[in-house]
Amino acid sequence: MKKIISFLLIFAFGLSSCEKDDICDPDTPTTPRLVITFYDINNSTLRKRVNNLRVTGKDQAQSIVFNKTATDDTKYLTSGDSIAIPLRTDADTTTYTFINNYGSSNASLVNSDEINFVYSRQNSYVSRACGFKTIFNLSAFQRTDPTGDGVWMQDIFIINPNIEYENETHVKVFF
Repeated sequence: MKKIISFLLIFAFGLSSCEKDDICDPDTPTTPRLVITFYDINNSTLRKRVNNLRVTGKDQAQSIVFNKTATDDTKYLTSGDSIAIPLRTDADTTTYTFINNYGSSNASLVNSDEINFVYSRQNSYVSRACGFKTIFNLSAFQRTDPTGDGVWMQDIFIINPNIEYENETHVKVFF
């Protein structure tokens, strides 16, 4: 009888050591992505959809996956008025190539711009299960035209430099 009671006590203590934060809740905010919203250059209050946008990080083998259910090259394409892209947590800069109208049969419609985002980083403790997240403070960007086809992003503005959440626009792009 004593062995059973001892076993139950040890078992109970073992269960009590498990806390709810041993598992990271999927709804817990982690390292946020940079949210870019696209606007019409002729009407600055009107959002504008990009067509078949492909975003590739510098020196990356694959582009950002926007459509996880696709099995072909279309998984890298998006046609919306805003996107969320990750920033590097191991460096103070991230460079992306934004290709508008990717895969178009009309080569004159395909246009590439490259943007180098410059920021500072701060690690913030979330919980024991989730660990740390990185918060970014966007300080500058530099746009280039890598293919010489002219820039399609005519104006770019940093609206919210503090990248702590993904529910707000950080950068506005006018085209």
